[in-house]
Amino acid sequence: MISAKKIGAFGLCAALLVNLQGCVVAVGAAGAMAAKVANDRRTVGTQLDDQNADSSVAYQWSKSQALKEQTNLQVDVYNGVALLTGQAPNQALVDEAVRRAQEVSYLKKIHNQIRLAEPIGAGTQANDIWLASKVRAKIVADERVPALQVKVVVQDSEVFLMGRLTNLESTTAVDIARNVTGVARVVRAFEIIQ
Repeated sequence: MISAKKIGAFGLCAALLVNLQGCVVAVGAAGAMAAKVANDRRTVGTQLDDQNADSSVAYQWSKSQALKEQTNLQVDVYNGVALLTGQAPNQALVDEAVRRAQEVSYLKKIHNQIRLAEPIGAGTQANDIWLASKVRAKIVADERVPALQVKVVVQDSEVFLMGRLTNLESTTAVDIARNVTGVARVVRAFEIIQ
């Protein structure tokens, strides 16, 4: 006969196993993030500062009703360099977006790649996500480029590449991106290192 203690212990183990399934995913994700952080050419402090600067620029933009309602803007910061992408229907809104980004003191340089155009729709944005994943996959598959050092941003089929790479690595990354079907143009925003 099975004792009440054994049944209780079995029940507890079963409950823990069910609840720990999510932990396996979380631990795996945490491990992947730790590997990315550890292999980044930026210091951990710089990585955190870059994330904070991303948020700070987005916050500055959110204070403008016109920017919120009439534009499609994205900011990506890598090693203190901001890449501004997206669309704005007039130059005044582009200028406002750049001016508000300049208010973030951490930024060393701003690449303004905001296009004068109506904001793209959901279909184009979905295509951009797909295109970005194709470009990332091609870069990851090529051993000549340290894929974890390359940030890929896509807006309206234009590919923007950021990161800290050697001249050869950056040229290779650009060539890879140019040869992905659907890419209209590739723009470099790399910091070249020795």
